[in-house]
Amino acid sequence: MDTLYIIAPLLLGWLLDKMIGDPEKLPHLIVGFGRLISFGEKRLNQGSSRKLKGALLSFLLILCVYFSSRLMMDLCSGVHLYLYIAVGTVCVYYCLAGTTLVKEVRMVFKATDRSLDEGRKQVARIVGRDTSALDAQQIRTAALETLAENLSDGVIAPLFWYLLLGVPGILAYKMINTLDSMIGYKNDRYMQFGCIAAKVDDVANYIPARLTAFLMVAASGNWSLLSFVKRYGNKHASPNSGYPESALAGILNCRFGGPNYYFGKVVEKPYIGSNDRELVTADMERATSINVKSESMMILLMILLFSLAPSVIKALF
Repeated sequence: MDTLYIIAPLLLGWLLDKMIGDPEKLPHLIVGFGRLISFGEKRLNQGSSRKLKGALLSFLLILCVYFSSRLMMDLCSGVHLYLYIAVGTVCVYYCLAGTTLVKEVRMVFKATDRSLDEGRKQVARIVGRDTSALDAQQIRTAALETLAENLSDGVIAPLFWYLLLGVPGILAYKMINTLDSMIGYKNDRYMQFGCIAAKVDDVANYIPARLTAFLMVAASGNWSLLSFVKRYGNKHASPNSGYPESALAGILNCRFGGPNYYFGKVVEKPYIGSNDRELVTADMERATSINVKSESMMILLMILLFSLAPSVIKALF
């Protein structure tokens, strides 16, 4: 298969996300993933052996998505390579969330400028913590933490797995990430059932999270921030989230982390950074600019790698 047919879905899918994001009325593939997970969870997350049941559900869904999408792409290429490009473009588009995330973070800052109540309601759309008692600084901090974390698992990680395994790889990754976001919680309901899904997500994001931090530092042009990321990147309960968050905290010279409420319980998060200054709209603009630059750099890097290693790409795709 010509390298062009690998690059085309990547570039077109990314550009489609840049142009239209995720229209709320458009049927979404990832919503379908969520329904499959919910269907299985309701029937299996009960009785004994919940850890085993959760592991079986997770691996079954991941493998089904990978092999069914691989079959789908093989069939498309057998019909016509333009069909392969079209279907691949749609799949890449569905798996990227960069534009929608930036839009949501902008709306959080604008809503918070109008009133605390609006800000709390708006940020609740993109974070898992309890937002009912957050002050303005905490709302803005939560939005920027989410912006950094989701640059990794909403953009760079899907692209990374497309680089390695094409459309089946990006779709399988999104199933992994959706599993984690739905059942990977450390609470009474999911502690056992979702623990394997959470660990698989940790593994899938290990390299992308660190790559994301590197790209963010590169986009800022301040290479000295790599030492900041090295210092604070592991100061997080997640083995991955701290790296993009520390990169953004360093770029903005601010502080992330601290105590937050999840499911009615206080979770003490280590601080990332030391400058507890007030966050303002200019910080959001700087952060979203870094996101866009990091995405663009990742796309250019992938195109370069695809172009330089056509024999490897043919073997993988």
